Amino acid sequence: MARLTVNGKVLDVEAEPDTPLLWVLREQLGLTGTKYGCGIAQCGSCTVHIDGAAVRSCVRPVSTVGPGEKIVTIEGLSPTGSHPVQKAWSALDVPQCGYCQSGMIMAAASLLASTPDPSDADIDAAMTNLCRCGTYNRVRAAIKAAARGDAKAAGLSILHADGSTT
Repeated sequence: MARLTVNGKVLDVEAEPDTPLLWVLREQLGLTGTKYGCGIAQCGSCTVHIDGAAVRSCVRPVSTVGPGEKIVTIEGLSPTGSHPVQKAWSALDVPQCGYCQSGMIMAAASLLASTPDPSDADIDAAMTNLCRCGTYNRVRAAIKAAARGDAKAAGLSILHADGSTT
């Protein structure tokens, strides 16, 4: 039995010690916002926070997560979608297919927590997640918008279907 603190709740889960945290989150706790992508910590779709640090949960055995460590998934980042990164993602229409986006958002939120006004080099170093749709320019713009609190400051103009721009 493992005791985990997930999204502010202390939970007991039954899992083999080598079970990846990802599978405990998705299958036992029903937190399916964290995605399985590659299973080898390369794509980042499985990114969650452990004590504020972005961690690839597909390769992190549940037995290595201590009872005092705080896990935050995309569901716990902001249940209302009001986190600055989530708002910037929406304002700039970052996702296309959206599959990788929860991991991208978690990585970006961790970056901004440690580096509130990141440079392009900071963003490049932190955002190692893969996006098959290639929305990297929008990801960078959304991170800058979240850091500055202004979508227009991000230097990317999106024309929406209703004719408005952000």
